Amino acid sequence: MKLYGIKNCDTVKKARKWLDDAGIAYDFHDFKKDGLDPELLARWETAAGWETLLNRRGTTWRKLPDEVRDNIDSLSAHELMLANPSIIKRPVVEHQGEVSVGFSAEDWQRRFS
Repeated sequence: MKLYGIKNCDTVKKARKWLDDAGIAYDFHDFKKDGLDPELLARWETAAGWETLLNRRGTTWRKLPDEVRDNIDSLSAHELMLANPSIIKRPVVEHQGEVSVGFSAEDWQRRFS
């Protein structure tokens, strides 16, 4: 299992604690510190959809100009997420060929335990 996110993100902290408490091994990649490969992002977009990956509830999204937010599409979202990984909903998990976005203890209990 590989968990992607930002080390200081509260949701990522909860997810990592949940995995640690459940004794589930994982590799962590901080895409803010360690970067984000365009091909990896494209794979996530294919698997989960760019709309799912784009965090429209965070401060990064709210700080964008209205023109950018009002005209977002798959191409501009891809470029935006590469330029500013903070706008990606976290965590992103790759596990057994699947990609999931976000953290829900209930969902993770069902899927990973």
